[in-house]
Amino acid sequence: MPVNGDEHRETAVAALADRDYGAAGEAYSRAAWRCLAEPRDGLSPFAADDRGWVGSGLAWTATAATAYRVAGRDARAARKAVEGVAVARDLRATTDDDAQAACFAEFVADCKAAGGLDGVADAYETAADAYREVGAALEEPTEPTTTPLFQAAADLARHVARGSANGEIVLEWEDLHGADPSDGAGFLSARARVKGRRFPEFVEAAVADGYLAAPRGTTEYGNDNHRCPACGSSDVNWVADGTYCLRCSTPMDAD
Repeated sequence: MPVNGDEHRETAVAALADRDYGAAGEAYSRAAWRCLAEPRDGLSPFAADDRGWVGSGLAWTATAATAYRVAGRDARAARKAVEGVAVARDLRATTDDDAQAACFAEFVADCKAAGGLDGVADAYETAADAYREVGAALEEPTEPTTTPLFQAAADLARHVARGSANGEIVLEWEDLHGADPSDGAGFLSARARVKGRRFPEFVEAAVADGYLAAPRGTTEYGNDNHRCPACGSSDVNWVADGTYCLRCSTPMDAD
């Protein structure tokens, strides 16, 4: 279901497709601010919310920081990342939900990694410790991982990874978590350990390549009605009200 800020996200994705990463950073920033102010109509970001709709705002903040770095605007990326760290820490301090608090700690680490800040490894370890504690107490540790908050944190990593993965999915749900859900502590803390190893690599690859792909939406392989004008692929990605090449994120029109 949609959250507030989606209209700015559409602009951001179109800017990614145009390789205008500075504009993408600005549009993702606007999307994040809109969501963080009121995640959904009538919902305060500080109100009790067992779904965690505010997560999209944090993910978009980290995406904005990544886009700024890809654009070569490192100082602005760092400031955006500091903003995301502050918001995630504040949300962590105000929630009464321990699982959400651990996920907000994960977002702190994600923002640090996205912006190239110091202390990334320590931040992911803090998140892992929080997940170990809450996971040991949960009867169903898989339950929070299906909420919008946790999905936003996972989708952030998958999005940034796409450019170096030929547009394919990296880090499936099973890759992020421990193999045994009955071990709640290990199951949830694996998220932070995996993200700590992989997400900084995804960010640095995007920066080195000068390319941040569009996020993945609804896809179809070998669509005979579409052909990418840049790479010739017929694999299609429909996302954020646009039609893009699954492989290189170039806008695609039907033949």
